Amino acid sequence: MVFLSVLNQVRENISKIIEEKGYDKVTFVVEPSKSGFGDITCNVAFLLAKSLKKSPREIAQGFVDAYDINLNDELEKVEAHQSGYINFFLDVNPFNKAVLLESQNENYGSINIGKNSKVIIEHTSVNPNKALHIGHLRNVVIGDVVSRILSKVNYDVKVLNYVDDSGLQVADIIVGFKFGGFSETPPAGEKFANYCGDTVYVKTSTKYANDEGLESKRREILKELEDSTSETARFGKILTRKILADQLDTVWNLGASYDCLNFESDILYSKLWEKVFDSMKSENLIRLENEGDNAGCWVLPIENEDDKILVRSNGVATYVAKDIPYAAWKLGVLNDPFNYAKYTTQSNGKILYETTLEESQEPKQSFAANKVITVIDNRQTNLQKIVASLMSKFKPESSYVHLGYEAVTLSSETASLLGNKTDGKDVQMSGRKGLYVNADEMIEKLEKRIFAESKERNDNLDDESLSEISHNVAVGTIRYELIKPDLDKIITFDINSSLKLEGDTCSYIQYSCVRASRILEKFGNEPNFDVQFDQLNTEYEINLIKQIGMFEIIVNDAAKNYSPKVIARYCYGLAVAFSSFYEHVKVLKADTPELVNARLCLVLSFKLTLEKALDLLGIIAPERM
Repeated sequence: MVFLSVLNQVRENISKIIEEKGYDKVTFVVEPSKSGFGDITCNVAFLLAKSLKKSPREIAQGFVDAYDINLNDELEKVEAHQSGYINFFLDVNPFNKAVLLESQNENYGSINIGKNSKVIIEHTSVNPNKALHIGHLRNVVIGDVVSRILSKVNYDVKVLNYVDDSGLQVADIIVGFKFGGFSETPPAGEKFANYCGDTVYVKTSTKYANDEGLESKRREILKELEDSTSETARFGKILTRKILADQLDTVWNLGASYDCLNFESDILYSKLWEKVFDSMKSENLIRLENEGDNAGCWVLPIENEDDKILVRSNGVATYVAKDIPYAAWKLGVLNDPFNYAKYTTQSNGKILYETTLEESQEPKQSFAANKVITVIDNRQTNLQKIVASLMSKFKPESSYVHLGYEAVTLSSETASLLGNKTDGKDVQMSGRKGLYVNADEMIEKLEKRIFAESKERNDNLDDESLSEISHNVAVGTIRYELIKPDLDKIITFDINSSLKLEGDTCSYIQYSCVRASRILEKFGNEPNFDVQFDQLNTEYEINLIKQIGMFEIIVNDAAKNYSPKVIARYCYGLAVAFSSFYEHVKVLKADTPELVNARLCLVLSFKLTLEKALDLLGIIAPERM
């Protein structure tokens, strides 16, 4: 942990100076600096200016005078900038050697933040009545990348997929099959999930407005789903399992996986709601209203907000209430009522379990965690705040985290291609209206285009190799496009622009790794790292090594803030640094064998580091493109 270790040492030494001088304790920042201002910068002088009644520049100089540069082997000097920042400069030679050697370690970038603490990440959780669309994939990719990042920093991560197999949208497709005249067999060549979502669900949904009888049937079906012994519940299970299988194929094709499938029906039949309801009453967390508009309702008081109704006066639990027992189960507030059955073994070798209330030969699993991260879009923010507020009554306040994100919309051009008039405006995707881009179709379109382009560049590769390249680049492209924006930014998805392979794209990053592989392949032997690296002194070499050394800092930042985009931006920045190095520095034709070896070490360090960073994004770095 070379660079991160230097940052931590600087932070400790600044704190000691504050203590020795008797200054007020302040929360200062020590971070990598912008180009031209040293390598590390600290803002402590600005924070002390008011209490010391001095200029930041004068205070900064005082810290510089008191700082013992010999405490850090990798530091060469420290200066007070006229603005008031304290700038630290790395001693390039020892720093470069330390970074290049450390980057060879298999666990480079791993930091023990989590200390093996258990974390649950719930993501995907798409109603099992349709195929996944590109909007769902943003949820999948966010959840999968965060799970990879937290695993990297030594959290014991378990990934869950909540399957609402007893909700309204499942009732809709049952209505369609039972009363809408739809065949239970999809047309030849069409996946069952596609058929249910595109045809049965969409067409059934349009009929309710003009058919009160059908609306009544829907309410009956929804009620019957609550009875595990009913024919409707049995039929619903058959349908949702078939749809779920198609959804999982899509997720696995994208490189994501889970530890457990949690079925809403199991939560319903296990009486978890009744148990948590009794617990809330006994802890006086909720109250029964005797007068006013909420008379006869059980409500949850929330500070500085209106009371939230959990159970209406007719005894029916509200939508808010239905998320509470699942959250309580994830945090171990309630005893686990489930048994666990093996659903399948996934392609990565991980066993996928499913909850069941039936007897099981599988050993009892434990999914209760110290922290729960629920990935769900920002339309659910208010609901998630209520759940988090209630969970804070049982567990520490930070135990339940809502990781929200904005929706994926369709560009007007893409919506028009799908046959929808938009008047030139971007539109929100809607499963009920059949307005979305199917995830499988999107991946397939990308793969076909990349296959054709790769074949032109690699006429010596067979179709199997080209198919593997096409898949890795297509999946990488989708993942990168969905993860690089801020979570609070709406992604406007456009089919045409997403198929472009230039600019700030995954293919650009992957291609930089291909270039590195070709250089190493041409050399033919492993470079020798048991040397000095003093000759790596051009600005392009120094910058690339510094970027490699930043990896652990970036991982630390991404893990503490649950921020996947930090890794994506790092990958792009690292690729840009290598491209500059590649364009300006000779490697195999360097002046001396010693310089050739040193630069090959740098190329290999870059390749290994980028592969590790891309792996956190679930992206494979191909050897050819």
